[in-house]
Amino acid sequence: MAWRQLLLASCLSAAVLLTMLQEGTSASVGSQQEAGQDTQEDVEQKIFMQESDASNFLKRRGKRSPKSQDEVNVENRQKLRADELRREHYEEQRNEFENFVEEQNDEQEERSREAIEQWRQWHYDGLYPSYLYNRHHI
Repeated sequence: MAWRQLLLASCLSAAVLLTMLQEGTSASVGSQQEAGQDTQEDVEQKIFMQESDASNFLKRRGKRSPKSQDEVNVENRQKLRADELRREHYEEQRNEFENFVEEQNDEQEERSREAIEQWRQWHYDGLYPSYLYNRHHI
C-alpha cells in the first residue's frame, strides 16, 4: 500500500512540475514570437480546412442537384472552346488533304500531257494533223 502512495505522490509532483515548467517557458519566450505564431495559425486556419469539412464541402452538391449558373457557364465555355479547337483541327486536316490531292492531280496531268505529246511527235508523218482520230487506217 505504501508503494501506491509513493507512486501517486511522485506522479502528482511530476504533473505539478511540468505545469510550472510550461508556464515558465511560455513566459520566457518573447511576446512578438508568440503573436507571430498565433497569426500564422490563424492564417492557416483560414486557408486550410479540416478534412471532414472539405469532404462535406465537396459532397454538398450531389449528382442530381442543380448546378449553379456559374458552373453551367464555365462548362459551356469549355465545350465551345473544345468544339472550336476540334473544328480548326479538322479544317486544317481537310485543307492539307485537298492541297495534297490537287498536287497529285497536277502531277498526273503533267505526266499524261508529256506522254501524249511524245506519242504525237513519234507518230506524226507530216501529212495529217497529229491527232489519232484523223488518221485513216486501211
